[in-house]
Amino acid sequence: MQISRLFLALFFVAAGVNHFLLPNIYLQIMSPLLPARPTLIWISGIAEILGGIGILWARTRRLAALGLILLLVAVFPANIYGALHGMSVAGWTVPSWLLWMRLPFQPLLIAWVYFACWKAGKPPP
Repeated sequence: MQISRLFLALFFVAAGVNHFLLPNIYLQIMSPLLPARPTLIWISGIAEILGGIGILWARTRRLAALGLILLLVAVFPANIYGALHGMSVAGWTVPSWLLWMRLPFQPLLIAWVYFACWKAGKPPP
């Protein structure tokens, strides 16, 4: 379970850092109706980094897991928007089928966080 959490932490930290390196990718999949979209990208990037780090320690693991699960639920509409409206990465148009195939991975990622971090047990007193 520890190796699973380590990979999960690395995934979220890398994804969070990516929000700062390539914010335009995330802007493309956010509804233009959302206010302060660049700020939302920063907030979600920070949340992913802190959540990824937080799951590494027993005392913060469950809170970090809860935060990551809530974040994954909150950003799911952006993934749907991306599938409906398309996106491009470095000038390459991402195929529509790939964007649609990505959607089922969000619940799988939520399950991974839950089983590796929340259900794994409560932190010691």
